[in-house]
Amino acid sequence: MKKNKNRYPYLLLFILFVTSVFTPLKADPFYEDFILIITSYNPETKSISDNLSAFYDEYKRLNGTHQIVVESMNCKNLPEAHLWKQRMANILSKYEEHRPSLIILLGQEAWASYISQEIKLAKETPIICGSISRNTLVLPEKGIDLATWNPKSKDIFSDFKNFNIIAGYVYEYDIKKNIDLIRYFYPETKHIAFISDNTYGGLSMQALVKQEMQNYPDLDLTLLDARVETFLDINERIKNLPENTCVLVGTWRVDRTENYSMGNTTYMLRNANPDLPAFTVSSLGLGHWVIGGYTPNYHIVGKDIATISFNYLNHKKGKNSDEHIEKIPGNYVFDVKRLNELNLSSVKLPEGSKLINKTTSFYEQYKNLVNGVVSVILFLLVCFLIAIYYIIRINKLKVHLEESGEELKIAKEKAEEANRLKSAFLANMSHEIRTPLNAIVGFSELLATEDSTPEEKAQYGNIIRKNSDTLLHLISDILDISRLESGRIKFEKKIYDIIDICKTSIATSEQAQRTEAVYLFESQVDSFKLNTDQQRLKQVLINLLSNAAKFTPTGCIKLAVEIDENNNQVIFSVTDTGIGIPPEKANRIFERFEKLSEYSQGTGLGLAISRLIVENLGGEIWVDTSYTKGARFVFTHPIDV
Repeated sequence: MKKNKNRYPYLLLFILFVTSVFTPLKADPFYEDFILIITSYNPETKSISDNLSAFYDEYKRLNGTHQIVVESMNCKNLPEAHLWKQRMANILSKYEEHRPSLIILLGQEAWASYISQEIKLAKETPIICGSISRNTLVLPEKGIDLATWNPKSKDIFSDFKNFNIIAGYVYEYDIKKNIDLIRYFYPETKHIAFISDNTYGGLSMQALVKQEMQNYPDLDLTLLDARVETFLDINERIKNLPENTCVLVGTWRVDRTENYSMGNTTYMLRNANPDLPAFTVSSLGLGHWVIGGYTPNYHIVGKDIATISFNYLNHKKGKNSDEHIEKIPGNYVFDVKRLNELNLSSVKLPEGSKLINKTTSFYEQYKNLVNGVVSVILFLLVCFLIAIYYIIRINKLKVHLEESGEELKIAKEKAEEANRLKSAFLANMSHEIRTPLNAIVGFSELLATEDSTPEEKAQYGNIIRKNSDTLLHLISDILDISRLESGRIKFEKKIYDIIDICKTSIATSEQAQRTEAVYLFESQVDSFKLNTDQQRLKQVLINLLSNAAKFTPTGCIKLAVEIDENNNQVIFSVTDTGIGIPPEKANRIFERFEKLSEYSQGTGLGLAISRLIVENLGGEIWVDTSYTKGARFVFTHPIDV
């Protein structure tokens, strides 16, 4: 993969921007007025970073003159909630003597910590809140067991009149609309099972649900509470829920073990009881599990907060009034595929509902296939016309040669063409072959001298061996692509366990120690038999893993396997967090001698070889250009071959 030489100036500018904007500052006597932003999480967190970037850009566009100071609470899971109040107190204590003109609170944990304060600075200083929900909790006193804590839900519009809240943007989780929705679809419902995780957001949502469910005495509420249960416990309970039960999904990130769960665990919860109807109040589970729900429209509010801050600080509008706290509207969202699976497609949906997983038109559904077929037809047509053109031209040349005796001239032209091809090949390979050869020759001469110590000779031998391996690999690549293109390699297919092949490939790549990145493996199954050529499949996997390691010095490299029985194929993917691939070069990298970086070691043949192997196995290989955090290579292998 080729590094973009022009990216370094932009990278430097980006680092300077992040350093100047998001580095927490101390109150300094050299500036009189400043805005204090307190975030729940580290500013590098995506949601916080996006809000801060939007705020900073808009405030500077409005020519705001106040300095911006950022403080982070670095909140994590609910079990550490008893520490948050003191963290907030420690932050505010820095600014007792030189108070900020305005405090902005981003995130639920920062908001809960702030409203738990009793000092004058907290009560008197104008505040704006964002990225919080209307329902909230006041933090517990020390000594309370958070696993059994049963707090009351608080309302930002009515319960905090003693704070100087001038504005805010809050999400509203409308439990009533979701319960009414459940009864509309399933009038026989007698039990509601609510899922919440071991986070502050999960507990605050649970408190709101318990409060709202008091208005439905005929419905029995069952709590699937990750504060006291693990994922496996909740998974087992879902299997055994009684009849006429509907699941209401709240939050799901962390369970009792305090380990963050992967996104695909919600798929496992669904599979525990596939026919169990589920709805969501927070959009979690949409697209694969829940039928739908009334959920907030989550979005970045940093730009809006910047506008309000500027107007307030310059015109002092909005003080001591809650009319500027804006509820971010929600909407009904439904999964058409899930409605069809549960035979609910005939039920009339609320007006204005948003639909996902809709059935698309034939062209939209098979757009790539149709475009591919048309492209192939056009390509064949062009080839046919070109063939006719060259046939006519050859016939004319033949007549001309017979009349003028040009056989010698044509032979000379062919020889010159062969010489040009040879020169082009040598130009492509000279650097890659010269480098290891120089090392082998140079260190062989040093090895032969008597001045070297045994340790140095061992080191020289190790360098010679590594460069010999590199040279052998280059030659092997050249032979491989030559034999593959000429069809001289026979694929020997047998039944193998591809999970074992994947694990062996990862172990081989890790053994090479080319990177400090962490190798991960993800699979839906523990074992899967496939009729394939083990050696060639492993060659493709190692090529992709080695390629990822070359451009991912740190971070992670993940090999994933997905069994797509609907399309009769296995999908392999290798994802890294490295420098990535420019979209315009995503197709060219599979061509021979094509390299994204002229300074990276290799022939530029590895991906070309991988493509030939995958195509010979009956699959396809491509770069997933939708992935932007690095590079992701994907290839398929048919199941029945």
